[in-house]
Amino acid sequence: MFSVLASSVFAVGSLIWGFFAGSQMIIFDGLYSFVSVALSLLAVWALRAARSGPDERYPWGREIFEPLTIAVKAVALAGLCLYALVGGVGDLLSGGREIDAGWAVAYGIVATVVGIGVSLVLRRMSRGATDLVRAEAAEWMGDALLSIGTLAGFGIALALQLTGNDAIARYVDPAMLVLTSAIYLKIPARLASEGLREVLTMSAAPAVREQVTTVVEDVAREWALAEPVVRLSKVGSRLDVEVVFLVGTGSTARTVEEFDRVRAELDERLRATGLEPWMSVEFTADPRWM
Repeated sequence: MFSVLASSVFAVGSLIWGFFAGSQMIIFDGLYSFVSVALSLLAVWALRAARSGPDERYPWGREIFEPLTIAVKAVALAGLCLYALVGGVGDLLSGGREIDAGWAVAYGIVATVVGIGVSLVLRRMSRGATDLVRAEAAEWMGDALLSIGTLAGFGIALALQLTGNDAIARYVDPAMLVLTSAIYLKIPARLASEGLREVLTMSAAPAVREQVTTVVEDVAREWALAEPVVRLSKVGSRLDVEVVFLVGTGSTARTVEEFDRVRAELDERLRATGLEPWMSVEFTADPRWM
């Protein structure tokens, strides 16, 4: 909600500022923020839905809403960037665009300060929070870094105008629009990759997988359980873990009570590493069920 409020104020300010400065680059920044506002509200809804837990309609919970929201956000932002990219190329081909470089430079300074400030606040809030909050913080920092580049570009335009090179200065704004929209495409591309990875329930990150596998293998050795199979995927804030143990003739876990002790030991050790697994542990004497 903090990101929504900051984006709303920034979007309105950017559109007004861009209108008076005659800059399509600044107007694009405002439109980008407006889209971010709508998508951030969607992210808040997804987060609240995910925290409601499983029920009769969603027996596995609603955590899938979190990565799905990130993927939708990525597609929407990519569409806006492509639209701006095409518009910028059109302005370049038609002879550029005249802007008030003084207003534009002032905007670059304000945008940089706001972007860095909001990103730092969100990063502090994101400690122990979900991927959605961290994604918001990363997006604001990306905005701030691009604002620095925008400030430099508007500075060049102002210098060209002051030295009587107005004809060249006309190309600065559309050139920056093309460059910035192309760079912005990296943000939705990364978000789409992260979101779709979880929507498709692909394997969790290698570091998490190695951590879980090490714990499982340690427990398997202690109970003489052969060939443990581990499957895990991360969906939003939920880590799904499935472990299948092969019970051999030398296994010390033979009864249901002993199997439950293995489950409890696994759960305790995994949670001690800081993970919050949604775990299913199975035992079989037949390798075909592995």
